[in-house]
Amino acid sequence: MKKEEITILGAGLIGSLMSIYLRKQGLPVKIYDKRPDMRKSKRYEGGRSINMALSYRGWKSLEEVGLKDRVLPLAIPMYGRRVHDEHGGTSFIPYGKEGQAIYSISRGKFNQLLVEEAENLGVEMIFDHRCEEVDFRDQTIHFAGPQGNFKKEAPVIIGADGAYSSLRMSMQKQVRFNYRQEYISHGYKELTIPATADGEFAMDPHALHIWPRGKFMLIALPNPDKSFTCTLFLPFEGSKICFDKINDAGDLRSVFKAFFPDAYELMPDLKEEYFKNPTAALINVECYPWVQGHSLLIGDASHAMVPFYGQGMNCGFEDCRVLNGLINKYGHNSWDLVFEKFQKTRKPDTDAICQLAMENFIEMRDTVSDPKFLIRKKIETKLNELYPKDWVPLYSMVTFSDMSYSEAYAQGQLQDSIMRQVMADPLITENWNRLDYEEIINKMETAKAV
Repeated sequence: MKKEEITILGAGLIGSLMSIYLRKQGLPVKIYDKRPDMRKSKRYEGGRSINMALSYRGWKSLEEVGLKDRVLPLAIPMYGRRVHDEHGGTSFIPYGKEGQAIYSISRGKFNQLLVEEAENLGVEMIFDHRCEEVDFRDQTIHFAGPQGNFKKEAPVIIGADGAYSSLRMSMQKQVRFNYRQEYISHGYKELTIPATADGEFAMDPHALHIWPRGKFMLIALPNPDKSFTCTLFLPFEGSKICFDKINDAGDLRSVFKAFFPDAYELMPDLKEEYFKNPTAALINVECYPWVQGHSLLIGDASHAMVPFYGQGMNCGFEDCRVLNGLINKYGHNSWDLVFEKFQKTRKPDTDAICQLAMENFIEMRDTVSDPKFLIRKKIETKLNELYPKDWVPLYSMVTFSDMSYSEAYAQGQLQDSIMRQVMADPLITENWNRLDYEEIINKMETAKAV
């Protein structure tokens, strides 16, 4: 069986993990990345990174390549959301059953671990090389590097080069390539809550902290050094509170003291970080096909999503696991079949999780502060306890299982229609703990049969 060299574009989380899978199959792999080597440039030291939230799908992939135990020390379990109101009070909403958690992990150290593991396995890492164009007629890549421009033959290409993928740009020039991108009205800025003077966490370290304020919000995820990486999500413009209207220290202080007073007291470097760190955009990308010849898009290159379901990385890792499974099944010399099976299998699922991520933004910034939302979560938790096979909350299907995203989305839509009926009861706030749960399950079964 001929073992063709595989060229991966992008040495980020997805590209590095994919290379590890491929090397474990004995395949020769080279990775090209347009950025400098992160280990030398320190490019992930801060300023523009939303902490990652590792969940079941991501851990499953890491376990498959033997890295779970090495990644665990970098991660901190978060067992639920801790919601902060405007007066500094908090409430806790568990993510799942007792013991279930998503894990906060810093992108930089995680990426470095994956790059070093890939190199140890024999992957050749080539940094500071920008892909200018891919010619699909002869399967060649045009690069611009420190020594000038050159062309390289690449029998098999995997594009894991992110939302602004060079491989996808070349595919867009082909006939019948569908592409859609959407920037949401909000951007984000990274901030920090440092460890206390005693070197401890300033807040509960085992929760994702969220300050939902209707049209905007602040979140905070814990780090092993006892700090929190915070992300401020605001509209760019056109709103009373937006990035466009925070122009000086006075504006910044007014917004934080009014809407995030408890966080403000814990952020001594707020002014410096706010005006130093960039304001970044949030993009959703959908495209198809993902295949051109022996070239394939994976991860954000094919399905970039907004970060509000915490599934971007987990979905990309699942891409790697699914692709590796197809290579196992069909062999190293069946790239046409492998790539075609991959895109047809994954496209409905990535469409579903991209949609869920957009919908969850509204829930995070607004709904979680609604008392009825807490009651609905309690009802769904009780349904899951009483009927674990018949009712699994949507969040649990997505985050704590590897059920296909499309199946989880369809099941979630059905459950949502039932819960809307339940929550329409004007006395639900008083009577929620006296509901006939069997009747709700019967409604669910009836709805499934229709």
